[in-house]
Amino acid sequence: MAPRPYWKGYLKLSLVSCPIALTPATSSSEKVSFRQVNKATGNRIRYKKVDAETDEEVPNEEIGKGYEVGKNEFLIMEDEELEAVELESSHTIDIDQFVPAAQIDKRYYDQPYYIVPNDTVGVEAFAVIRQAMEGKGVTALGRVVMNKRERVIALEPFGRGLLGTTLHYAYEVRKADDYFDDIPDLKLPKDMLQLAEHIVESKAGDFQPDLFVDHYETALVEVIRKKQAHVPLKKNAEKVSAPKNVINLMDALRRSVANDTARPAAKPAKGAKAKKRAAGQGEMLLPIAGSKAAAKKQTAAQAGSRRKAG
Repeated sequence: MAPRPYWKGYLKLSLVSCPIALTPATSSSEKVSFRQVNKATGNRIRYKKVDAETDEEVPNEEIGKGYEVGKNEFLIMEDEELEAVELESSHTIDIDQFVPAAQIDKRYYDQPYYIVPNDTVGVEAFAVIRQAMEGKGVTALGRVVMNKRERVIALEPFGRGLLGTTLHYAYEVRKADDYFDDIPDLKLPKDMLQLAEHIVESKAGDFQPDLFVDHYETALVEVIRKKQAHVPLKKNAEKVSAPKNVINLMDALRRSVANDTARPAAKPAKGAKAKKRAAGQGEMLLPIAGSKAAAKKQTAAQAGSRRKAG
């Protein structure tokens, strides 16, 4: 079942418009998460909102927004005053411009969203806009208000729908020159560069995100399972040592080439289907005591014990 839309409104191109819905294209809900608890009692920690000067708890209805104009001096803004900043993009994504997708700097990309028509009446208008963009091979740029902030959004055909990606503003992206100017421009020996290119070629492949494994998540789930089963956990006292400094770069490159030749990268078997989810991630949910999954496991274990006893 698809999650609820995050934003509903209209997509508008000149005089053509259609109702649409935006849903985040990514999710982190399947990752392991923790709550803060009192280690002495096992109870959850609850936070209180208190006045920084009086230390008294402040009820939600008395909490407002303040813009800091000086040290510990705030200009209090009322909700009505902020809501008065009414923008058309609160309810409509008005396409301002079409640009080649290759021109959009990757640093500007932020959060992706799936965009679908929101009712049957607007499906035809939605299809016209999407197919016109597809035919011209362009990306649309518009504006949308999310969380009371106006964002630039890039729209491109994606399957039978659209993929909308919010973009950072220019003032949000740091200048690369501030970081890269001090890197010297070196003229490398031809044979050294050829060895490095050979290593790059030996590791070439296709982008297959289904093959990526979150090793930390997998190890974390295993630790939680052991803890739940009262298996003693070993504390890792070993520190990961930093890679040794390369003294002879040519020698290191030659050894790398020799190692890659001796141990070719394993390729997925032909016809093998990629898993929908990497092993050890989403499907490694822990059975909770009293749940159906836990009950089935317990019943199976008891049946096995009876067979052995018989």
